[in-house]
Amino acid sequence: MKKIFNLLLCFFPFITLNAQINEIGVFLGGSNFVGDVGNTTYISPEKLAFGVLYKWNKSPRHSYRFSYTQSSIVGIDKDSKETSRNRRGYSFENNVKEFSAGLEFNFFDFNLHDYHQKITPYVHSGLSYILYEELYISGGQTRKEKNGGSVAIPMTLGVKSNISPRIVLAAEVGVRYTFTDNIDGSNPKGGNLAPLRFGNLNNNDWYTFTGITLTYTFGQKPCYCKE
Repeated sequence: MKKIFNLLLCFFPFITLNAQINEIGVFLGGSNFVGDVGNTTYISPEKLAFGVLYKWNKSPRHSYRFSYTQSSIVGIDKDSKETSRNRRGYSFENNVKEFSAGLEFNFFDFNLHDYHQKITPYVHSGLSYILYEELYISGGQTRKEKNGGSVAIPMTLGVKSNISPRIVLAAEVGVRYTFTDNIDGSNPKGGNLAPLRFGNLNNNDWYTFTGITLTYTFGQKPCYCKE
């Protein structure tokens, strides 16, 4: 983690000097999980999620977006509407730390050097790397096996507006499809834990971040702006 932070600090002066216009800010919202344990509702925030993000606005229609977000991810069978899960009664809690890079596309022009108030829907996708705990469930108790990591694909839909000449407020829902099936402890990797696997082992886990972002804009006047 420290090495990654130091690497970002090395690149930041380069980004600041050469970028056309920048946004830096925070994300605050909630998370929920969809997998083999707990509720199956895709948008149902349960735990606090927070993070930081940076955007380089390449044009009024698209920007490169980098972010770090973390949250506790939980699943409780008793909250499920599925009778089989409700009776089973499993539960888990995991800590997810996500590093993400991708492209954000605006449906309408969003020129931040034009100080008139604007609003636009947007979509975002890219690639994420997540750190989490490899779990397993034995005797109804959830236990940690080891630390793990996986790739995920974020798919975000939101709407944003410049509420002041320098501040942009956005509300968004971001679903993540992961390349792991063991955030919830249903598919432990260890060979000796194979008898403890359960659920649909052909479907990977999903989780969702729902919330708001607040960013501050700065940087040089880009070539796409009106004089």
